[in-house]
Amino acid sequence: MSTVLVISGSPSRTSKTEKVGEHLAQRLTASGRSAEHLRVRTLPAEALLGADVSDPAIAAAVEQVAAADGIVLATPTYKAAYSGLLKSFLDLLPQFGFAGKAVLPLATGGSVAHVLAIDYALRPVVHSLGARHAVQSFFLLDKHLTLADDHLAIHEDSANPLTDVLEQFTKALDGIPHTTVLGRSA
Repeated sequence: MSTVLVISGSPSRTSKTEKVGEHLAQRLTASGRSAEHLRVRTLPAEALLGADVSDPAIAAAVEQVAAADGIVLATPTYKAAYSGLLKSFLDLLPQFGFAGKAVLPLATGGSVAHVLAIDYALRPVVHSLGARHAVQSFFLLDKHLTLADDHLAIHEDSANPLTDVLEQFTKALDGIPHTTVLGRSA
């Protein structure tokens, strides 16, 4: 069984991006995978910004990345780039922290003008971290995401393509052999 870590890089508790991350973690779990959701905003700020990988919470988060077969990166788009919070976390990872992993980069934003932020800002970082396979990235328009009573609704214009991208990601996961983490079977 493959394991997936969804990493949300939004600083907001009421983030639609974080809800998209929860939604994907639930869908991956329902498909028979083990999925966890790491909300970077919940990590200790001083340790995160100080790149203190000896901090227990930071060390545990880095270990979650190492143990996962697949990574979903969910970020809001700010000033035509992915979030600084996500960048701070990715900077803590070892040089090849995504080696052997399938990665699905996702972003949310208010305008299609920010679509290229994924391909020109986030995707190069994913590749520099050694991802085995970075599947087609996906951008969700804020207007296609509705929160009501803490429940996320995704407009069909985004829901259907998101399903297709998630299917590509699960196929990439299925192509990844079981990995060994720190000398033991993951």
